[in-house]
Amino acid sequence: MSWQQRITQALDERRQSATYRQRQVNRGGNGRQIQLGGEHYLNFSSNDYLGLSQDAQVIAVWQQGARQYGVGSGGSGHVTGFCTAHQALEQQLAEWLGYPRALLFISGYAANQALLAALMQAGDRILADRLSHASLLEAASQSPAPLRRFRHNHPQSLANLLAKPCAGQRLAVTEGVFSMDGDRAPLAALHSLTRAAGAWLMVDDAHGIGVCGEQGRGSCWQQGVRPELLVVTFGKAFGISGAAVLCDEPTAEYLLQFARHLIYSTAMPPAQACALRAALRRIQQGDALRARLQDNIRRFRQGAAQLSLALTASDTAIQPLWVGDNQRTLDLAQHLREHGLWVNAIRPPTVQPGGARLRITLTAAHQPQDIDRLLEVLHGVNV
Repeated sequence: MSWQQRITQALDERRQSATYRQRQVNRGGNGRQIQLGGEHYLNFSSNDYLGLSQDAQVIAVWQQGARQYGVGSGGSGHVTGFCTAHQALEQQLAEWLGYPRALLFISGYAANQALLAALMQAGDRILADRLSHASLLEAASQSPAPLRRFRHNHPQSLANLLAKPCAGQRLAVTEGVFSMDGDRAPLAALHSLTRAAGAWLMVDDAHGIGVCGEQGRGSCWQQGVRPELLVVTFGKAFGISGAAVLCDEPTAEYLLQFARHLIYSTAMPPAQACALRAALRRIQQGDALRARLQDNIRRFRQGAAQLSLALTASDTAIQPLWVGDNQRTLDLAQHLREHGLWVNAIRPPTVQPGGARLRITLTAAHQPQDIDRLLEVLHGVNV
């Protein structure tokens, strides 16, 4: 089979299974509304949970940072790319989350890949929740350390894996809030098990940081847990992009020496680091935004209780409606768009076969009438 035949066959298989992905060009609108072509839609697919991507203070600080530092960093942090703006953000994050050190990464994907690639060796073992993010599972599958997956949010399943002999180190991996289901990991139980077994726990809290816990400190803080490795990302509640790894002093120094994703990537622009510090201040003072988001979640769930589509048990900003069939999910997403509502259809391989769903995300920017409109259209759907 030639290269072209292989590529054509793979694309045809995606089309036939209704799992073909297409990007949609929009004219901006990461918050309450999104514009595509000449149409405006109420946006229920954004991870900008607190609406900070449109925050005037954050935007002004980014502009000020660009005037001071320019629009790029000029290189890796190990060359010339690490400046006072980055250092100040790392210190602020570490103090906020109660860790000795924080290290900035260009994305959450890069941070997760870097940790597993740098830390895990042959003879070690990775124990990952079955529904962990693709960045974690991909990095684990490429690691010299074998990957074992435990049942989703099931501490006893993890305990069974921890009970098996291992010559090296063991790292348990999970998320604070799962991106496709919107449910929370039982972090206290998982951490208790890993500590008792002499293992480490790594938590990716991309969808919890900024949204839950005191001052928005996230899922781990909310559950009274400080895992050995905490990954927080800035593309959700922070409204920007990038990520940070929180850890102890020796681990941070080790990563500076051996984390290739950190060493060989151009550092984030200093102006972005300035904006992230401003976003962090807004998060720390954002009780009103978090309260508004919780009100929106309650409003949606109360109105969705009698829907013909299956509502999950999520109490977070991620509110999936289960459909199952890929084509039916696409048809429902199109139906919503015809009524001015933008909701993404999530299908395999992002989720497991048979797990296609409408992934509804709620934000503090949504108004009560927005949610009522969404519920009105959903109640008119015949499944």
